[in-house]
Amino acid sequence: MLKILFFGDIAGEPGRKAVRQALPAILENEQPDLVLANVENLAHGKGVTVKTLEELIRAGIQGFTGGNHIFSKREFSNEALEKYAAVLVRPVNISSIYSGKAQAVFETTKGKVLLGNFLGQVFMENQFPEIVGPPFASVSEWLDQHKTEQIKAVLIDFHAEATSEKVAFGYFLDGKVSAVVGTHTHIPTADAKILPGGTAYITDVGMCGAAGSVLGVKKELSLERFLTGKKVAFDIPDDAELAELSYVIINIDENSGKSQDIKPIHQITKIK
Repeated sequence: MLKILFFGDIAGEPGRKAVRQALPAILENEQPDLVLANVENLAHGKGVTVKTLEELIRAGIQGFTGGNHIFSKREFSNEALEKYAAVLVRPVNISSIYSGKAQAVFETTKGKVLLGNFLGQVFMENQFPEIVGPPFASVSEWLDQHKTEQIKAVLIDFHAEATSEKVAFGYFLDGKVSAVVGTHTHIPTADAKILPGGTAYITDVGMCGAAGSVLGVKKELSLERFLTGKKVAFDIPDDAELAELSYVIINIDENSGKSQDIKPIHQITKIK
């Protein structure tokens, strides 16, 4: 059985600390074949840098996905996407002018795993400067190009707002990929399941970030925006003492590429 561990959106320093602290025990207890994470919020809540990515690589995470904020720190993100193109994937269905690759293949003792990242379209038009292409058509073309006989499992991170779009995307890919994990909304959902065709699915894995925050952002700043209607610059509570830690563990039959089970974990942990 091929076991994959996937961390939901890691938001800023509190999320990075929580993952670094928890991962050694998780690795010892679960013995996963592959460890993945969404990192579009890695560098102080938006974007990713070489420095922050390397923190997680040293901690033991092997592969990474992005989202609509992956290019928020364009210069730094491009550097990370170019240096770590083999392990950090950008969304497939955006302009190809961006740096980085839209697929990664990981060698495990149970065989090769293909990793992809797609953006939803619903409600995303005001959050991303470029046109987001249709994910359903894009993923079919992407699979035709990259899913070969040597690939034993395929995991896709669907970074989207609307739960309906996520659920539909999961059913569209049921039986075609091993797992579809939702990210972006930072709230873990209680619908982890194996779809009829053998695809593991969850609408949102949740986040790894400051507890007592609003999706990883200082709650005071988020409240100010809602109460006044003014555009307030969001900030990450780097002094947080507690963090949310959200991830899923997926077991996949490497012979069929179908998932056998998916286990979601969400806990509050003290940051040391």
